[in-house]
Parts: sequence; C-alpha cells; structure tokens
Amino acid sequence: MQHTGGYNRSHGRAGRLSDELSGAPNRQHRSDRDGHAFKKHCKKTRKKRLPLASQQPGRFAMTQSYDLDQSVSVLRGVGPKKTEALARLGIEQLRDLLYHFPREYRDLRSVLLINDLPDGQKGLVCARVVLILPGRGYGRNKTMRLLVEDATGQMEVVFFRSGFLERAFSVGETWYFYGPVQVKDGRVRMMHPEFTRADGYEPRGIEPVYPLTKGLSQRELRNWIRALMADVGNLEETLPAPLLEEKKICSLAYALRHMHFPSDETAYRLARFRLIYEELLTLQAALFMSRSRFGEGRKGIAFSPSISMQPFLEALPYAPTGAQRRVLGEVSGDMESDRSMNRLVQGDVGSGKTLIAQAAIFKAVSSGYQAAMMAPTELLARQHFETLKRDLGPMGIEIALLTGSVSGKAKAEVLEGLKSGRISVAVGTHAILSAGVEFVHLGLVITDEQHRFGVNQRLMLTEKGENPDVLVMTATPIPRTLAVVLYGDLDISLIDEMPPGRQPVYTERFGEGDRERAYRLLADELYAGHQAYVVAPLIEDSDVLDSRSAESLYREISGRFPDYKSALLHGQVPPKEKEAVMEQFYAGEIRILVSTVVIEVGIDVPNATVMLIEGAERFGLAQLHQLRGRVGRGRARSYCLIITDVTSGIADERADVFCRTSDGFVIAEKDLELRGPGEVFGFRQHGLPELVLADPLRHARLFQESRDDARRLLERDPSLKSPENRAFGQRVRTLFERMEHVVL
Repeated sequence: MQHTGGYNRSHGRAGRLSDELSGAPNRQHRSDRDGHAFKKHCKKTRKKRLPLASQQPGRFAMTQSYDLDQSVSVLRGVGPKKTEALARLGIEQLRDLLYHFPREYRDLRSVLLINDLPDGQKGLVCARVVLILPGRGYGRNKTMRLLVEDATGQMEVVFFRSGFLERAFSVGETWYFYGPVQVKDGRVRMMHPEFTRADGYEPRGIEPVYPLTKGLSQRELRNWIRALMADVGNLEETLPAPLLEEKKICSLAYALRHMHFPSDETAYRLARFRLIYEELLTLQAALFMSRSRFGEGRKGIAFSPSISMQPFLEALPYAPTGAQRRVLGEVSGDMESDRSMNRLVQGDVGSGKTLIAQAAIFKAVSSGYQAAMMAPTELLARQHFETLKRDLGPMGIEIALLTGSVSGKAKAEVLEGLKSGRISVAVGTHAILSAGVEFVHLGLVITDEQHRFGVNQRLMLTEKGENPDVLVMTATPIPRTLAVVLYGDLDISLIDEMPPGRQPVYTERFGEGDRERAYRLLADELYAGHQAYVVAPLIEDSDVLDSRSAESLYREISGRFPDYKSALLHGQVPPKEKEAVMEQFYAGEIRILVSTVVIEVGIDVPNATVMLIEGAERFGLAQLHQLRGRVGRGRARSYCLIITDVTSGIADERADVFCRTSDGFVIAEKDLELRGPGEVFGFRQHGLPELVLADPLRHARLFQESRDDARRLLERDPSLKSPENRAFGQRVRTLFERMEHVVL
C-alpha cells in the first residue's frame, strides 16, 4: 500500500509514541513499492490487511530455528528473485535482515472517530461506505472516491489512479482506513489510504514500515523478520558485560525485538539507545584501529629546525595570509618533532592549501629527503606538477611526473631518478603506488583530495619510506561535529582565511521564468572571452524526476551558442575521453562544458568565470558549494547562477543559504543539519560506513561518550580478543575490513 510518512502527531497514546518514533531511521531513501502495485491483489478480490492481533510482537509462534549466518534464501517465500531484491538493500544473510531497521512506524493501537481525526496527519478509522462517488479520469487512471461515515460524521476517501478499485467496495460495507487526513471548512478527507475489511480485524500494536526496493512488499519483510524473532534470543551479546552494566543498556535480543516490533514507547526508546550506542562504539573502535595501523604516535623523522621554510616563502611574489602562516607553523612543528606527522589540512577552495604542501616539500628536500604527492586524477596531478615545477624548480629541486600515461623511456628515467635520489619529488596518481616505484629516502607523503584514496592505498605509499611524515589536504569543508568523529585525536589544521584580492563568487537564484536572463549573463561572459560550466543533476531525461538532463541541456546550449565550442561530460564517459575533454577545457579550446557533478572536484581553470546549475534543488548545500568552487579562480569577477522553481521547504532554505554565504564551513554545518550525516561530505564521501541510526547533531554527547569508551577498551585490550571483548572485537574487525576507503 502506498504511504507517505509516519503517524507523527495524532491524539492520545499515538501522539506520545510518534514523538519517540520521529527519530526513526530514514537513511535509506528508497521508494516504498508495497502499495498501489497492490492493485494486482485487488483484481483477485484479495484485500490488503493491516496486521492482526495474533501477528503482534510477543506472539512469535515460530517453530523453525535459523542460523543467522545463513543466506536469506532459506526463508520461506524467498526464491532467486526475492534474494536478488534483498541483495539490492544490502541484505544477503539473515543477520543483515535483522539489522534492516524500520524507517518509520504506524501506531495502530487506537481507532479514531472521524470528527477526532487530526488535520495534516495520519489516522486509523472504522467507517461504513455510504456512497461511491463519481470519479475523474478514465480507466486505470481514474480517481476513485467514497463517502464513508461513523457515529460522529462523514469523510470523503480519495484513491488516485485507482479505477481498478471501483468494484472493491459496496455501499453498506464497513472498512478500516488508514492514511493522511485533510480537514478544510469542516469537511474531512482521507487521501489514498490503506484499507481492510472490518470483519474479524482487531487493530492493535505498532507496525514497522521498512525501506523497500522493487520486488518486495512491506508484508513480506515483516513476515520474514518476524520469523527470525524466535532466534534473536540465541544471538551472542556483542557488547562487553561491564559496559552493559555501567551504561544500563538493554540486551541485544531485547533491542532487536523492540526496534522491529516495539511494544510501547519505553521499549522503543531503550532499544534505540542501545543500537545507536553500539553503532557509534563500533565505529569509533574501528577508527582507532585504523589510526593505530598508520602507527599514530610512532617514532618518525625529526627534521632539523635549522632548515627553515623561510627561503621558499621569501621567494614568493605574495605574502602568505595569517591563516597560512599559522598552519605552516603547525606543519613545521610536526616535521621537527620525532613523532611522525599525520596532519589534515582543511581549506576552502582557493584558500591556499598548495602553498602549505610546497613549503613542506621544500623543508623535506632541503633536509635531504624525497617527497611524494598523489592526486586522484591525471589532470590534477599534472596541474600540481606544473605548479611545483614553477615555484620549486628554480630553487634547484628536481620534480618528476608519474602517471599512467608516462611510459617507456620517460617512465624508466623517472624510476631510475627516484631510486638513485636524483629526483627529489614525485607527483602522480595511483601509478606512484606500483611495485616498481622505489624511493631512496622518502620522508614526506602528501595526498590531495584525500577522500579519493583508501586506507590501503595510502599505506602502500607510506610504506615506500621509513615512517615518513604524512600530510593530507582537502577542499571539502567538514562540519566540526563530524570532524571530531572522522578524525578524533588526529591533528587538524584549518585555513579559514582567503588570500587578499580574491573576489567572492556572485551567486544568484533564477526561476524557470528567469532562464533567459541567466542565459544572457552566460552569453556576456562568453563574449568577454571567458569559459562556462553548465551543470545538470541527471545524465538522461527521466520519466520520474522532473529535472533537465545533461544531454538535453547540451543539445540546447550547443544550439543556442553555436559560435562557442561546447562539450558534454558525465560519469559514463570513458576515463581517457574525459581526460581529453578536460584537457581541452583547461587549454581554452572548449568554451562551454556541460556536465554532471563529475567536475565537482576538478582542475583549476582561471578563465572559467560562470557556472549555471540546473535543478539546484536536487543538490546538497555542500555539493553546490564544491561546484561553485570551480569558478572564481582568476582575477575576473565570477558568477554562479542556480535555476530552481522550488519556493518552499528544505530545498528553498538550502538555496537561500547558498546565495547568502560563501563560507564553506557554515555551509557544511547547515548541510549536515538539513540532510543528515549520510548525505553530507562527512561519511559517504569520506568512505565511512553510513550511520543507520546515529545522528551527529542529535547525538553529539553520545559521539563523545562512545569515543572515550572505545579508547578505554582498546587501552586495556588493544586487540579486543579477551573473552569479554571477543564478540565486540569481531564486529569491530568486520567493520574495519569494510572501511577500505576511510579517510584518517
């Protein structure tokens, strides 16, 4: 059955429950297809039923026992197609099914009277069909309307595109209806509800609503999970007994039972707290393990304080900002200590992170060591190579480029130069990681846009030297609340000041009716000799999403501006072709680049002064900010033009914040608030497992508490293999192995 949200604020007991359930997990945004695909059942005169009392939690009359490590295919009704559908939700084993939590709940404990139905919310009523009203439309697309009544009044029931229901109802029958309510001018209307005959139905309990995918229904998921409840008691407790006692935490079996089928508000609250705490504790312990793998606090190279960065800084044609000087001092202090540096440098687009990297390289090379700098794309690596060669080359530092396209004699010369020490700095892509690349004295490793590199990749690079210092850089603003989680005790430097003279990008919002004015601004910049980005949220046109695609925009733009060479770029373009397009855009041969978000982290094109973003409501705030960072990199004034017709809700608030501020950290905090941790840069983009239940904003205290507890556990038992920690340690190691792309 189609449903549009939780039963959030109804009267009485249901209202209290909804306050507890309003934080129900909603990380997996998949459409609920249980619903009016239900029409197949109606055709067979089978009616969708809300759960019977005998199906409520506490009555798990299951005789079959399961091994939770078994495939879901052992469940009754799970054949190859259902197995494939469950796999799309990340559910392969029975244990995965137990941890597939409801995204909301329906409180079916109370039947309301029509006159008591809450406007704008959902309710459950029992009413008699008085009249079958004429609908609008034809055939299957026809709107179906009923007039129903109980002892307190009448209500109109509306079903959209449900002509097939015309023969499902008869005047005089009594039905239960559950759905969203509208009350206007004293008239009550329920839109597209679920329904079941009143005969023999006893509405009791709280019903879970799960994230679905095509080919699965709510009823199937509920039945399968209910079948596992008999075996939940056999699950090994995963949290150490002392922690359970200290935190007054419920057992794992209790938590899983009442997360899926809560008996009341208190049971739900206890279950949810337990699972959130365990999720955070496991994540924090896995992060600590990753850091120890990098040898946090290990003895490293102590560069001499007598070798200063100052000669390099004095040779620059400009003075570093105060923020750059502060970060340079932090990096220099790390390099001069005997503890290996492991520092993250955060800085907004254009804040001057490259200068920090160059100064660190200068100090390392001047001390007799080599340096390696790794970038995620060949084009970005080449750009870094050219910048380093321009600024450090005149100081006698030999720099080489090593990417996949460097081969033959040129590659052999680079490899020989690194092995002999003749070449001091290698700049490249993943090619630097290959087994044939050897350094004689590697002392500094730098990675740019570090969320593109996994733990194993960076380990491979650091292992090419003896405990080299590590510096990672990102232009991705990370909210402070997430930085604490992502990096814990790591050293974090923040460049929070822009170089003088850099103009903020003028940002303006346009409705569909203002498109012509936006195009005129774009035309003015092209006429002035500049270049432009045009960004779309989709590659191809969609029947489901009402947004312009990159392909349709490319056709329109290339037809509208025939005098300027344009190109199309998206994620399905082969890597070599993409590199060629970006090279031409960088060289100025392509004047208009129509693209999806693949240019979100890209190269520096100072001549690109205007970006037009189509369907801006479909992007997150932080993502919009990263896109905007592609322009405004030269001296000319730059523009970011966003097109959206959305004038209310979160999308409207997002557009308003984006136009008002250019501070990436303010934007990142707001994005976290509006979208949640799974969508913002902190977790998904940094490769961390998505948080299913925990929320950095709502559970900030628990984040800190879980980190302290994880640290204490690992201090006492670094391998987490003692009898009381064994089960928890296994969970942590399993998570650690999945964190291939985590950034530390």
